[in-house]
Amino acid sequence: MKSLYLRIVITTIFVMILSFLIAFIGSNLYYQHLLKPFNDQKITAMAKSISTFYEQNPELDPATYFSHVGELGYQMYLVQSQEHGSYFGDPFRETKLDDAVVQSVLRGEEYHGVSKFTTGPFVTGFFDNVLINTVGVPLHAGGEVYALFVRPNVGVLFGELRIFFAVLVVLSILLSILFVIVSTRYIVNPIVKLTEATKTLAQGKYNIQLEVKRRDEIGKLAGTFMQMAKSLEQLDQMRQEFVSNVSHEIQSPLASIQGFSHTLQSADLPEEQRRRYLAIIENESRRMSQLGKQLLMLASLDKEETILDKQMFDVSAQIRQVLFMLEWSWREKDLAVELDLPSAFIAGDDKLLHQVWINLITNSIKYTEPGGTIAIRLRQTEAECYVDIEDTGIGIAESDLPYVFNRFYRVDRARNRKEGSSGLGLAITQKIVELHQGRIVAASELGKGTTFHVTLPSH
Repeated sequence: MKSLYLRIVITTIFVMILSFLIAFIGSNLYYQHLLKPFNDQKITAMAKSISTFYEQNPELDPATYFSHVGELGYQMYLVQSQEHGSYFGDPFRETKLDDAVVQSVLRGEEYHGVSKFTTGPFVTGFFDNVLINTVGVPLHAGGEVYALFVRPNVGVLFGELRIFFAVLVVLSILLSILFVIVSTRYIVNPIVKLTEATKTLAQGKYNIQLEVKRRDEIGKLAGTFMQMAKSLEQLDQMRQEFVSNVSHEIQSPLASIQGFSHTLQSADLPEEQRRRYLAIIENESRRMSQLGKQLLMLASLDKEETILDKQMFDVSAQIRQVLFMLEWSWREKDLAVELDLPSAFIAGDDKLLHQVWINLITNSIKYTEPGGTIAIRLRQTEAECYVDIEDTGIGIAESDLPYVFNRFYRVDRARNRKEGSSGLGLAITQKIVELHQGRIVAASELGKGTTFHVTLPSH
């Protein structure tokens, strides 16, 4: 039974049958223990009523009277002794009755055969048309004592009703099975579509549309699956773009190194030009080395194998240390540096965060024109620490702003490559900040400058 559809159909039908059997047994036990004594009392009252009416009207012909009562839906046995008994109404299936029972009724006792009749835990005992399954009462007529045994004629009283209930049960079962088959198809169909979509996804085809408009768990599953497919498509595109960018970033300096190395083999090359070519080869080699280090760091951060070595340290002192380390860069461009760095201790990996400040301040220095200003402000609350690095540089266009943290993204590709940028610095910065459960946001206006807002938890 490999199909989920068959599993659900067969399981549901099995549950229906099992429920019917349990309900049937339960209802019969209820009849045996509660309804049967009540039914016996009701039949006893009817038998007494029949007997009393005849005793009060002795002029009635007994054969005629009891025949009419039998036609109304009763089976009766009137006896004075075992040799002199008469049956009225439809005949009994079995007429065996112990003589001791007859004698006890003739002595004035009542016989409760309905309550004592046992045929197992089933309601069929109520329908069992036998003489011992009756109620016996004494009847006095003409100075004689008779024993009157009575039971309802179920065939007359409930004949059509039994057929009605039989048809009702059969139709209910058939319609239930039919509806289970149809409704199960409705339930399983989205899962079948999901299975086919999964196979399509496994083949690398991400353009999947599942027309599932349900709002239940299966509908949510289908929606989540389509979101996953879109995420995988984006991830695959990013992977392809990443490979393409890495290949391009490596191919470019290699081509330069190869070309200039070939040129340097010329014997008549002037010394000044030779040194310039060697400097270019050195710069390209350095750029490749930097690219390799950044790729390794990104790979490590992506796998989250880097366990943060958190400790309390003064982030203000760390930023001042980075500024001191980069002093030659901003002094060379005659940049003004404004600082508002009160002491602020946070729990974090000081080595990784050191890289964050290097990347952001280096960017500000690189893209700020000579004579510009860089402002670094820090404030701390009990829960978070806020660092703003603002410059009066060239700024970033609004259309480029959402993508500045993407890997290998460059606002000005030609200029960035000339300045040795790989386009990975901000991606690494964002990853480190996110590993610290923080966030980084860029705000910029073209021609006026850029501000990076970094938020880190204090603890």
